[in-house]
Amino acid sequence: MDEYTTLAAPAADDPTLVLLTVEEAARRLRIGRTTCFALIRTGELESIDIGRLRRVPADAPAAYLARRRAAKRAA
Repeated sequence: MDEYTTLAAPAADDPTLVLLTVEEAARRLRIGRTTCFALIRTGELESIDIGRLRRVPADAPAAYLARRRAAKRAA
């Protein structure tokens, strides 16, 4: 590999990822980063701290969506 070759970052939809960055989770939900942080702050979207990093479990966006869909059906 020469000095001009760059490594591609893993795709946000990579099924092998266990944890997502907040930006990747926001991209999966098709919302903004600020909105994603707001969902995390209110506890609607699960996240964990690893040192100074905030990570979202890969299954958390789908779980959030499922809860929203169930709430809409119940209303």
